[in-house]
Amino acid sequence: MADENIRKAAVAGAFYPDNPAVLSKMLAEFFSSAEKRSFVGRPIALIAPHAGYAYSGKTAADGYKQLLGEKYDTVVVIAPSHTVFFQGASVFNGDAYTTPLGEIPIDKELAGKIGSINPIVYMSNKGHSGGAVRGEHSLEVQLPFLQHVLGSFKLVAIVMGEQEESTCRALGEVLVTALTGKNCLIAASTDLSHFYTQKEANRLDKNIQTAIEEYNPDKLLNILASGKGEACGGGPVVVTMFASKRLGGEKVIVTGYSTSGETTGDFSEVVGYLSAIIISSKKAPVSDPAIGARKARAQQELSDKDKAYLLDQVIKTIEAKIDGTKLPDDIPTSKILLEKRGAFVTLKINGQLRGCIGLIRAAKPLYEAVREMALAAAFDDPRFPPLTKAEFASIEVEISVLTPLARVHDIDEIEVGRDGLMIRLDFHSGLLLPQVATEQGWDRKTFLEQTCLKAGLPKNSYKEKNAEIYRFSADVF
Repeated sequence: MADENIRKAAVAGAFYPDNPAVLSKMLAEFFSSAEKRSFVGRPIALIAPHAGYAYSGKTAADGYKQLLGEKYDTVVVIAPSHTVFFQGASVFNGDAYTTPLGEIPIDKELAGKIGSINPIVYMSNKGHSGGAVRGEHSLEVQLPFLQHVLGSFKLVAIVMGEQEESTCRALGEVLVTALTGKNCLIAASTDLSHFYTQKEANRLDKNIQTAIEEYNPDKLLNILASGKGEACGGGPVVVTMFASKRLGGEKVIVTGYSTSGETTGDFSEVVGYLSAIIISSKKAPVSDPAIGARKARAQQELSDKDKAYLLDQVIKTIEAKIDGTKLPDDIPTSKILLEKRGAFVTLKINGQLRGCIGLIRAAKPLYEAVREMALAAAFDDPRFPPLTKAEFASIEVEISVLTPLARVHDIDEIEVGRDGLMIRLDFHSGLLLPQVATEQGWDRKTFLEQTCLKAGLPKNSYKEKNAEIYRFSADVF
């Protein structure tokens, strides 16, 4: 896909860390301190703040943690425009949004449907990357939270250029039409009052919170119109309430509230933040079978020439970094090397591990993933110091190209020697490549236990009800 069709992260390094490891650690800390609420049903919608993570990240995590264990085919994120004014609501017409945690593909079929029902809601890049002096933050900052808790999903990104009642109602109706029968989550992005004293902010924000808790979008519209409460993303919240009610929503749970003063210590001018979820007792619609079919489809095998190219790229990339020369930037002609695949690069010296870093998600073309993981394994593996020029002469290179992850429903599905494992539980995750179990002589039980330990979990955690076990195979060379 062309770069111009991909919305690159605009506020990474400002609103949140641009280093994937630092970002993941920050998110894990937010989630570990958040409470998992007890409720009957499943979230079908969510409201979250969009300030810098230092200010509103904990409150956002209070909401996002309630998605733990849920799976959605597509997440529809609705956000206000802070950077450019335009009429109606703009549905992103590109191929993907990116964050430091990877690329999120746009659900182009669903986005196209949403953008074709009412002329007030249309396909464009307005508010996303078109016509703005700086990149819009309010939608982007939601995405790392979603990636952290959900893993893989498709995205429909909607920015509202204005938030008139007529636009809110039109977008709400469009979403009801487009999302009926689909396994989707709606997420509204908003902060509350801006630059009042703590006491006044609490008073204004309480009015907004009450309307949200009462699940009353008309009351919320009236509060916003009268000035009895403020929310820069009031329109997205109203839309989310309108649509979710018609899609089976029954109850709102406010999961968190805070102000910026709690971070800065200055309570003279604060910004208010709130998170909430909307619950439905209905079972999730059956996922699109085409999604599973695409993942299950056999992938073309790498040729010996492809493998030789990738191994050569690892050596050339590391050598260029050590010598301070230009990194390889040629684009291969082999189509399979242009496919998005997960990959690990392992470095050894005299048969002993010297670095191993990988990309699990198929977020980048294979040749790019291998180059990036080569640098990461050589210089960024926290278990080892950066590779030296003296060591470089002795390194042995191994590349593992991964197949898509497949959920394990019965541990008897796991075959040692064929499968690698990834286990996720309570925001911990660990992965071991297929060859590790073979090299160590492990049986299935030991392989599961060791993967749990790799995730920082007790060794029997794979037996927990909420544990997610995935298997994959790898072409290792």
